[in-house]
Parts: sequence; structure tokens; C-alpha cells
Amino acid sequence: MDMIDRMIDTRTDADETQRELAKVLGINHIQWAKYESKKNEPPIRYLKKFCEHYHISADYILGLPKGLKWPREK
Repeated sequence: MDMIDRMIDTRTDADETQRELAKVLGINHIQWAKYESKKNEPPIRYLKKFCEHYHISADYILGLPKGLKWPREK
């Protein structure tokens, strides 16, 4: 499963349409449909809004393993 498949699953599990999600992201639903059809890749700013909207980690959407280290802050 890739990033787009996870995004589609997340959206449909929340019973939201492409149009509803696009409104949250501040884009046209046609543009979001292009992302879901894998014609274009969504920019990182939409990934951030997507994750905030659904209260999920970007690590999950990106398919990263659990337990990765965070960079140390100084």
C-alpha cells in the first residue's frame, strides 16, 4: 500500500467525499481527484493539513515504520 492508498482509505473511513476533503484543504476537488488517481503527487503542505484534519501521523501516511528517532533539539 502506498501513500495515496493510505490517504484514500483514511478519507473513505471517515465517510468524506473528495469534494469535502478538498474544501478542508482549500483546493478544487478536481485537483484532489488528480492526486487520488496518482496523476500528480500532493505537496507536503496538503499532507500536513490532511494529517491534522484526520488526527493521524504523517509517518503512517508515508508508510514509515514505528519507533523512528526524533531529531534532538538543542
